[in-house]
Amino acid sequence: MQQPIRTTCPYCGVGCGLLASFKPDGAVEIKGDPEHPANYGRLCSKGSALAETLSLEERLLHPMIGGSPAGWDKALDLVASRFKSAIEEHGRDSVAFYVSGQLLTEDYYVANKLMKGFIGSANIDTNSRLCMSSSVSGHRRAFGADVVPGVYEDLELADLVILVGSNLAWCHPVLFQRLIAAKEKRGTRIVVIDPRGTATAEAANLHLPLSPGSDVMLFNGLLAYLAANGAIATEYIERHTSGFEEALSCAKAAAIEKVAQHTDLPAQDVLAFYDLFLRFQRTVTVYSQGVNQSSAGTDKVNAIINCHLATGRIGRPGMGPFSVTGQPNAMGGREVGGLANMLAAHMDLENAVHRYLLRRYWSAPCIAAKPGLKAIDLFRAVGRGQIKAMWIMGTNPAVSLPEANEVRAALGRCPFVVVSDITSETDTAAYADVLLPSLGWGEKEGTVTNSERRISRQRTFLPAPGDARPDWWQLSEVARRIGFANAFSYRSAAEIFAEHAGLAAFENEGSRAFDIGAYAGITAQDYADLVPFQWPQHAGQSTRTRRYFDEGGFFTPDGRARFVPTPWRAPASTAARAFPLILNTGRVRDQWHTMTRTAKAPRLMSHVPEPFVEVHPSDAARFGLRNGGLAAVRSLRGEVVVRTVVSAGQKPGSVFVPIHWTDQYASQGRVDALVEGFTDPISGQPELKFTPVSVAPYPAAWHGFAVSAQPPSRTGPGYWALARTKGGFLLDLAGLSPVRDWMALARTVLALDEGADVLAYHDAGAGQHRFAAFEEERLTGALFIARDPLTVSRSWICGHLGRAMRHSQDRLQLLAGRAAAREDRGVMVCSCFEVGANQIADAVKTGRCRNADQIGQALRAGTNCGSCRPEILKIIHTQQTLIAG
Repeated sequence: MQQPIRTTCPYCGVGCGLLASFKPDGAVEIKGDPEHPANYGRLCSKGSALAETLSLEERLLHPMIGGSPAGWDKALDLVASRFKSAIEEHGRDSVAFYVSGQLLTEDYYVANKLMKGFIGSANIDTNSRLCMSSSVSGHRRAFGADVVPGVYEDLELADLVILVGSNLAWCHPVLFQRLIAAKEKRGTRIVVIDPRGTATAEAANLHLPLSPGSDVMLFNGLLAYLAANGAIATEYIERHTSGFEEALSCAKAAAIEKVAQHTDLPAQDVLAFYDLFLRFQRTVTVYSQGVNQSSAGTDKVNAIINCHLATGRIGRPGMGPFSVTGQPNAMGGREVGGLANMLAAHMDLENAVHRYLLRRYWSAPCIAAKPGLKAIDLFRAVGRGQIKAMWIMGTNPAVSLPEANEVRAALGRCPFVVVSDITSETDTAAYADVLLPSLGWGEKEGTVTNSERRISRQRTFLPAPGDARPDWWQLSEVARRIGFANAFSYRSAAEIFAEHAGLAAFENEGSRAFDIGAYAGITAQDYADLVPFQWPQHAGQSTRTRRYFDEGGFFTPDGRARFVPTPWRAPASTAARAFPLILNTGRVRDQWHTMTRTAKAPRLMSHVPEPFVEVHPSDAARFGLRNGGLAAVRSLRGEVVVRTVVSAGQKPGSVFVPIHWTDQYASQGRVDALVEGFTDPISGQPELKFTPVSVAPYPAAWHGFAVSAQPPSRTGPGYWALARTKGGFLLDLAGLSPVRDWMALARTVLALDEGADVLAYHDAGAGQHRFAAFEEERLTGALFIARDPLTVSRSWICGHLGRAMRHSQDRLQLLAGRAAAREDRGVMVCSCFEVGANQIADAVKTGRCRNADQIGQALRAGTNCGSCRPEILKIIHTQQTLIAG
């Protein structure tokens, strides 16, 4: 039997190891790699469902020019000639690349080398700008280099773990599992600092639902409190840092009463947090997008780092500030200078010595001498006509960037747009003059770096489909055609990695943090066999776990860390009478970015099948919203229409909308069309957590729900949201005006032939219309219409697609939309094992299960990734409360 292929997950920055193998029927099987030090065999719901996302449906298989298939030579000749002519006519800065944390390090390296070293412009930026660039800036200000000091093991060794702006349970589930296991084993205390009552907050000993944008005030107050209570590590500060007095002087303005006022937290809760930090030496502060995605993101990062430097809690087991990244290779992109203001190998673009070093190593004709345009400014420049040719690789900025409608308009005006991707079915691909088919996960070779600086291999176990090629090959072929053949004559990813490792060590001598010189000149076989390792790995050094800065050794000119004064300032936008609520955006548990992969897996779509706005009950009452109804969320930039979820976990005055939905899956779900392009002045990272909005009921005249074996038509209704289900699709829809011919609507939505066998039910007085379509007694589609949002048993109806329904009573029961209790799983809770809320509730009501562990034993729910455990616990608590009376 063939041995499983060891590879790495393509989702978040945890970097979980996977084992890919083939079943006897040829189907791919994915399991967690028990030997990989990031996950030790654990997987989240998305990783567990990877095998379900590997179909070639919607894949881009051939180069396309103007929407028509073309050969590689013709497509690449055109790309090279358009870029070359733009440079000759308008200068180097008239062209740009916009790349992605989905690229492998080798792809990233070649893109950065071509743009910054041979074209000679730094106009290459990345969607990682939206993810972690504030962390990069904060690290560089404090440490002199972009270094995450700690390792994942610190979460298990800490006595106190503080999660700031991080829904770890949903966004980094495997790390969350490791933390919860430590809590159960060692009694680790958990503090969650987040405006929302998330699944992560459910596991906290203390949840601080602070006002959006007030993090700097909270951590300034912590620094002042630590100083006032004798917790300052005076010797560490004197030996290894500078600027402490200035930072403390700034922080002293944050008295407890002022902190409580600005954060909207009870003073006793603020003091409880401060006291925990004071008491527990082994403290890790994990932060993510809730910190980074802010117009003050860099100051937030430094305010956190200041507290760790001041107490010497850095670089030792169970201690330190810890940035967790969102994308699988955000860290790898940082290593090769993927950001517009960095050079490869963590070198500084502003440093003439570094530029000279890189020029010699690459034999480059012209190293970019000034920073390029960061993401938001880059697309604004496209809109102004400054960029004449743009190449977008593995990302979807027409959905994911703030001011998304303006991004679309800019792409429409750009003279020449190239898009490399695995699918042509993205909002951004619609604007491409040339589409280039890239290899996807499982088809390509390379490396990724996770949030603890661990480099792992992604390996090929699937054949290249159609004419798809690696991104590094596409870039190299264009470079060759422009005239740089000698520098881009790569034959494999292994050659690129060897060059990357050699650059990391080139004239380094410990002056730069990033060093993987141990792998310079690596052979193809050694690259094939490469096991996960953590940088730095100097030439001649054996593989080992490495923390940074326990005894100083910072990468500043004098070797000292810098304390950074961080005066609090309000977010760039402020709420106004017309827009009285604050919009927060982020991820949901089972989806990834703009859903090009995860939307293929029905069980990942079953947890949250449509976009939503989460609203506190008081705001719902204030603005006339009801749970399950539709709502229009508006800002100065645009409008989305989404489902309303009323939740006490949402902070009053704030709402939450997820980021994932595109024009392929919802009529008006692109939430970044609402977001202003305000950015952090240092990092350039946009403020994605603070947009003033209004929310009002969507005035639907009718609501509908459809299931169909064929892709349903989305023409006609004012609102729709599409999701895959087993055997077909489900569609939520609503209209603003009454429909005269409901049968005609049913035939349109369900794509039925005139001769289709359709069973219909009408109650015009109640506004109810129901249709079920059959082909040779098998259900091919159903549509349910009502004046109010539908309460039919959706999972049960979806389960009947493709089934034979010969008896009239079965068909009538289907039209009624009501399953017997034992047949209706209810809303999906555990995507890993497809366990619904009704199944869990029934196990509690019947007395079979009394806790989450027993639910796991009986139903398997919560026993894989564990991210559904908070929901399981809620259901258990609700049922036990009902039983108790």
